[in-house]
Amino acid sequence: MSELLIVVDSLKDWGPYYPTENVITFEDYLARQEENKKARTRVINLCRNYRYLSKGYYCSLLAEARDHHVLPSVRVINDLNQRQLYTLHLDDLDEIDAKEVMGGNENDTITFLSYFGHTSNPAFKNLAKELFEKFPCPILEVELAYHRRWEIESLHALSPHGLETDDQETEFAEALDQFSRKIWRSPKSRKQYAYDLAILCNKDERLPPSDKTAIKHFIKAGNKLGIDVEVIDRKDYVRLAEYDALFIRETTAIDHHTFRFAKKAETEGMVVIDDPTSILRCCNKIYLTDLFNVNKVPTPKTMILAKNSKKALEQAVTDLGFPMVLKIPDGSFSQGVFKVKDVAEFEQRTTELFKKSSLLLAQEYMYTEFDWRIGVINNRPLYACRYYMAKNHWQIYNHGSPASRFTTGGYDTMPTYEVPKPVLDAALKATKLIGTSLYGVDLKQVGDKAMVIEVNDNPSIESDVEDKYLGMQLYEQIMQEFVNRIEAKRGNRA
Repeated sequence: MSELLIVVDSLKDWGPYYPTENVITFEDYLARQEENKKARTRVINLCRNYRYLSKGYYCSLLAEARDHHVLPSVRVINDLNQRQLYTLHLDDLDEIDAKEVMGGNENDTITFLSYFGHTSNPAFKNLAKELFEKFPCPILEVELAYHRRWEIESLHALSPHGLETDDQETEFAEALDQFSRKIWRSPKSRKQYAYDLAILCNKDERLPPSDKTAIKHFIKAGNKLGIDVEVIDRKDYVRLAEYDALFIRETTAIDHHTFRFAKKAETEGMVVIDDPTSILRCCNKIYLTDLFNVNKVPTPKTMILAKNSKKALEQAVTDLGFPMVLKIPDGSFSQGVFKVKDVAEFEQRTTELFKKSSLLLAQEYMYTEFDWRIGVINNRPLYACRYYMAKNHWQIYNHGSPASRFTTGGYDTMPTYEVPKPVLDAALKATKLIGTSLYGVDLKQVGDKAMVIEVNDNPSIESDVEDKYLGMQLYEQIMQEFVNRIEAKRGNRA
């Protein structure tokens, strides 16, 4: 179980708020002996000031020396003393309407308070959030000036001791409550869980890797194994250090917040699935193609096409023939994958796709009634599905279906021991080259030969589909993997 400590100069500073055993004085923190080095400790430093060599400064410095996750960090404290950092371009500064905020009076200044990235002034809502992501600090006093454009005059870290009104104290308490909900639980309710895990989701995603029912199953399975599971979204980036592990259940991409979440979690020493390396390797089909070619993983014949290489384009037509499959390197859920039937369509489609990427993939077309999907975790097969092609279509997903946004074909889910050996062998050979995370390997089978199409990080796990055979055991096995990895990390810390 992770521990949260709130450090203050004096317990009187906490007088206006609900009493909690999590609040201790700086002197108590200084004298504190580490009883359990395996447990993760989070520290919210609310000392009265953070000046160099002050109690607030030493609190954050000691926390980092003790491998505690502290807010604010020493880096943030030092950054707030360097005014030149405020001039960094912030998109939300340009969104503020000067007339609305200041009545059109230029050369004026305005000050507002941000509590864990929240403010009561709606005009500065986005700015407060962005500043908190760049300078994570419990209470930040922001002074703005308008000289034809908005500029940050100063940023000051404050403590609850410096709040002057009941409204400010209420806003701080509500923001702290939202930022770290666990401190208000009774000790009895906290002790039933040994670990904390966050599941990153996007409720508005069109094709999420897991539906709402599957997410509920993950939560139930985690609770059964002593994991307190919470669903988070992209706005919770700064809260990651509260958890022992991160499970990404949102479609990943390199130029996307999911990758930033994975990198942040890895930096914080958390267990993360999928890890940044797996995302980097799986999200680019160019990388996978070269990796599989070098290591002789069985795949359909595939060629890498460069934008300005006319010879390679002509060679693809000669060697692969038609129909042919063209792919952009970072497509998902059958998007960015096209079948071309002749030279004219090939030229038209490559011209369009080269506007998005300097490299493309051309692959021989192999018709099969279904694709295999083998779920693999830590280099062992987890589940097996056969996904059938969408009606009157050559892919599992038909994104151009007129009846709805997309349609899919049927599926069969079965125990992994019923899967033909060549399929399992090819799937495991591919994933061992990538890592030990959770993967979904897509394969085609022709006779007794299996060929890997691609390896997906963040594979689909939906209720009544991938879990059709294993049921709750599927979710429990994945959650058990998290437990194993968390305990291994804690063992290494001891």
